[in-house]
Amino acid sequence: MENVSKGGIILPESAIEKKRETKGVVLSVGKGRFNDLGNRIPLAVKVGDVVLYGDYAGTDIKTAEGEFLLMSEDDVIAVLVDE
Repeated sequence: MENVSKGGIILPESAIEKKRETKGVVLSVGKGRFNDLGNRIPLAVKVGDVVLYGDYAGTDIKTAEGEFLLMSEDDVIAVLVDE
């Protein structure tokens, strides 16, 4: 089925913005980042946490194991509790 804009323009599937999930489970974390003094700051999120993130956060990664979203901890809006 073709999608048509209000102005009558036919929009191909590739041009239609797909809404992606903005909630996910943390599968892996790094060791943290370094502050200006060179000290490592541990991450606040941990494996298993359920997090909320923005619509355009992170980078979509496809591997043989599946599709994943790679993001910085700064992209996490909230960690949900009792999810």
